[in-house]
Amino acid sequence: MTVVKIIELVGHSTSGWQDAAENALTEAAKTVRNIVGINVVGWTAKVENNKITSYKTNVKIAFKAERP
Repeated sequence: MTVVKIIELVGHSTSGWQDAAENALTEAAKTVRNIVGINVVGWTAKVENNKITSYKTNVKIAFKAERP
């Protein structure tokens, strides 16, 4: 039986929401093995002078739980 765990992260980018999501996944992959999926649950942005200056993406990353 496969068990999947989920962690929630916030990715950041000055380029766009997709970059923010990819940055979160890249950081997660540094310490988490067996990633099987990502679910984007929200987007936010910082605005200065009526322009978006940075993007944040809230994501849930799913990975297979390992057993000893």
